[in-house]
Amino acid sequence: MTPPDNMLYEYAVVRYVPRVDREEFMNIGLIMMCKRRKWLKGRVEIDERRVKAFDPQADTARLESQASMFMRQDVPDASFSVEEKYRWLSAVKSAVLQVSPSHPGIAVADDCNEDSGSALCRLEEEFGRLFDDLVSVGR
Repeated sequence: MTPPDNMLYEYAVVRYVPRVDREEFMNIGLIMMCKRRKWLKGRVEIDERRVKAFDPQADTARLESQASMFMRQDVPDASFSVEEKYRWLSAVKSAVLQVSPSHPGIAVADDCNEDSGSALCRLEEEFGRLFDDLVSVGR
């Protein structure tokens, strides 16, 4: 029996901040990285009705276009390692799109080995759980 494969990951929440001076924000996405598995994932969901309730002047099409960078694998540069991309995406910014501080977590894949896909499957499960808990609240 193979021991569980514990995978350290880091995640940050993508936030929409319509007025930086007021420091009010809405969670709209998540980025997550596992250096060991060379895995990086980002997901953003713009709920137009919710954004408009928060900021009636919001240009949701523009917001969606700008937020799409968190889902691209070639940002800032396709040759960067996953941890370099994650650090760039999760860097502190004073803009309408910001990210939370980075948080660590551990995904445990039972009976996982290096050739198994269960480690990546467990990371996907953790990503989905975090996204539902932190971004999809109240939907």
